[in-house]
Amino acid sequence: MKLENVLIVDPINGEYTGDIEIKGKTISGVIRKDYGYKDFDTIIMPGFVDPHTHAQKGIDTMHATKEEFKSWAKNNFSYGVTTFLPTTVSATKEQILKVLDSIEDVNSSIEGIHLEGPYINVEKKGAQNPQYIRDPSLEELKEIISDKVKLITMAPEVNGFIEAINYLEEKNVVISLGHTSANFDIFKKAFESGVNRITHFSNALTPLHHRNIGGTGSGFYFDFNIEMICDGIHLSPEFVMLVYKIKGADKIILITDSIAAAGLQDGEYELGGLSVTVKNNKATLSDGTIAGSTLLFNEGVKNFKRFTNCTLQELAKVSSYNALQDLHIYDKGRIEVGYYANLVILDKDLNVKETIFEGEKVF
Repeated sequence: MKLENVLIVDPINGEYTGDIEIKGKTISGVIRKDYGYKDFDTIIMPGFVDPHTHAQKGIDTMHATKEEFKSWAKNNFSYGVTTFLPTTVSATKEQILKVLDSIEDVNSSIEGIHLEGPYINVEKKGAQNPQYIRDPSLEELKEIISDKVKLITMAPEVNGFIEAINYLEEKNVVISLGHTSANFDIFKKAFESGVNRITHFSNALTPLHHRNIGGTGSGFYFDFNIEMICDGIHLSPEFVMLVYKIKGADKIILITDSIAAAGLQDGEYELGGLSVTVKNNKATLSDGTIAGSTLLFNEGVKNFKRFTNCTLQELAKVSSYNALQDLHIYDKGRIEVGYYANLVILDKDLNVKETIFEGEKVF
């Protein structure tokens, strides 16, 4: 396969015109050619990566069969997503093990599982079911953790956190801080212990205050990588711009945090055993708590560009490269020889025209 006369956007080498050659599953050639910097209507970026998504189009991580996970991966191609982590909610050990079993041998764009909970702070539960929230134990972690678990969201103030992170680091599981009431001192201790990631910043964190900068201030103060839900509901455009100005594109990871209503109509849905109402694309529990999003990844990419006016190179970082680097995946996320040919082809308005996964056109 050869893609000619296109605007290539690589997160490291930047934007330039040229051709891309693909052989088998990987990129075999990237040839710079001066096609002139016109208003290109064919932009090629690394395939998008969503490391935090609970559900989409009625397919939910907690209930999906192997065939449904395959369908979810196929649906994602239409939004430019070539790598994702189906994400759990707080649940029983048996429910979590069932999810891990369901993705076994699902050969697709699923890179593994993100466990969001159950080891979080009930005070900051958000839309997580409180009956399943608990402290971590090494005994349970040893039963749950396998090579399929790539990422886990935990609150750093819960009992057993330090012992848990020591074990998780041995197993190469990335730890993200979230659903936490921790103050600056606890965030500092976690960061100095090697944890450098925050889940859906700054939702379900303590707010910034001038006498105690809390979890939100800690995210700015320390060199954390941070997830962001750019749906215009979880975060205002001005806050997204503020984070972009302070942290820079290198530290931002776009996510959807999507629920089953993503890609569907307003109505009644379920998340972790809790009833969710979706109205005007906003998902809430009965008490008004925001319950995940209905965001589709390509829309989040457009929103981030619109909110920040970032460069396309920066957009390639926040939508793909940063997430993969954070997960220690180093053969995806670039348009360079030897990398997997996971690509999204966009028009000048960032609409998805085509998606290529492991060298094959899949959308």
